[in-house]
Amino acid sequence: MTADAGKEFLELIADNRKGTAKGIYSVCSAHPDVLGSCFEQTLEDGSLILIESTSNQVDQYGGYTGMKPGNFVAYVLSFAEKTGFPAYRILLGGDHLGPNAWQSLPAEEAMKRAEVLIEEYVRAGYRKIHLDTSMFLADDERQSSLSLPDEIVASRAARLCRIAEDAQRKYHPAKPGLMYIIGTEVPIPGGTHEAEDHVEPTSAENAANTLEVTRRSFLESGLHEAWDRVVGIVVQPGVEFGDDQVFGYDRKKASTLSKMILTYENLVYEAHSTDYQAESNLKALVEDHFCILKVGPWLTFAYREALFSLETIETELLGEDHPGKSGLKDTLERIMAKEPGYWKKYYHGDDRQQQFKRRYSFSDRSRYYWTNPEIARAKDRLFDNLMNHRIPLSLLSQFMPAEFRQVQEGIISSRPQDLVYSHIRNVVSMYSRACGLASK
Repeated sequence: MTADAGKEFLELIADNRKGTAKGIYSVCSAHPDVLGSCFEQTLEDGSLILIESTSNQVDQYGGYTGMKPGNFVAYVLSFAEKTGFPAYRILLGGDHLGPNAWQSLPAEEAMKRAEVLIEEYVRAGYRKIHLDTSMFLADDERQSSLSLPDEIVASRAARLCRIAEDAQRKYHPAKPGLMYIIGTEVPIPGGTHEAEDHVEPTSAENAANTLEVTRRSFLESGLHEAWDRVVGIVVQPGVEFGDDQVFGYDRKKASTLSKMILTYENLVYEAHSTDYQAESNLKALVEDHFCILKVGPWLTFAYREALFSLETIETELLGEDHPGKSGLKDTLERIMAKEPGYWKKYYHGDDRQQQFKRRYSFSDRSRYYWTNPEIARAKDRLFDNLMNHRIPLSLLSQFMPAEFRQVQEGIISSRPQDLVYSHIRNVVSMYSRACGLASK
C-alpha cells in the first residue's frame, strides 16, 4: 500500500488507462455531515479520499464559506482526526481556479487576483489543481463565438501554472510536484437552468485541440516539467441534471471521445456534474476513462432528504400542532424566500414553481442555507425531539426504508445523526462501488 495520496491517485489513473475500471470520486462539498459521511465511507473502504473546494467556496478573501485555503485544509483535517482517517491519504484539490470570481474586472486585474488565489491554494497544501481560465473578462473582445479563444485560455492557464510551480518550490520544496487538470467544457456549476432535449458530449476533435493548444502554451512558457504532470482534462461526457431531470450517460455517443484519450500518455478525463446518475452509468463512465467523477449537490440533496424525512417522522410522533415541533422545513422556506441571493437566478417560474424548486430541485440551492442560525436551531430541535421520543421501526420503514433495513441488520442505530449519515452514505457508497474502491 502506498503511503501518499498523490502517488495512489496517479496509480489509479495508470490502472484506469490499463482498463481495470478503477477510478476516484471527488467530494465537492464543505458540509460537515457530508464530509463526515465521506470519511466514514473511505475509512471502511481503505481508500484515499479526494476533497475539492471551488474558487467560489474558498478564496483569499474567504469565499462564500468564509474560509481561506488554509482554513479549509484545517477544517478537512479536523474531520480526519475525528474519524481516525490517516491524513496522508487525503488529496486536496482546487476546482475552477482562475479569474472566475472577478469576471467584471479588466483582464490584467482579474488575473492578478487569480495569481494570489493560486498561490494561496498551493501554499495551503492543495496538490490537484484545476486551471480554469475559460471565462470572458471585462475587457475581452467578444466575437461571434460564445467562448473565449483557446489560445487566450491556454496562455492564461500557463501564466497561472507558473505561479503554482513557483509557490510549490517556495512553500513545499521537498514534496512531490503538483498535478494539473486542464479544460473547461463543463455544465453550468450545480446543474442546468433550463429544460433541454439532450446533452452532447465534447467532440474528440475539440478535446484534442484543447490539449494541443494548452501543451504548446505550456512549452512556450518553459513549463515542460509541469506539462508532464497534467493528468486530466475536463470534458462533457454527455451527463447533466436540471431541477427535476437527469441526462444519463450514453457510452455510444461518447465512444470516440473515450478512445481518443488513450492516444495521449498518462491522461484521463474528469467528469463534472455526475450527480444523480444511475450506478451503472457511473461504472460505465469509469470504464470509459472518465476516471475522476465529481459529485456535490447530490450529497447535500441526500442530507436535505434525510432531514425532511426525519421531520415527517417527528410530525407523526408529536402531532401536527405540537408547540415543540422543530418546524425545520417551514424555517428553511422562510429564510430562503427572505434571502434569495443563492437561488434567485437559478430558479425560474411562478411563485409555486419557485417554492417547489427551493425544496426539491436537484441543483439543491438549499445547501447554502444550513449554517443560518435559525435553520441550525430548528435542526437541533428536530434531533432533540427524536432523541427524546424513540423512533418506531414502523415509521422508519415508512419514511426511511433503506435506513430501516440497516437498523434491522445492526449496521447503524436509529439515532438521528446516524440515520442522516447513512442516507448520505447511500450515495457515497454508490460512487465507491462504481470506482472499484468499495471494500464490499
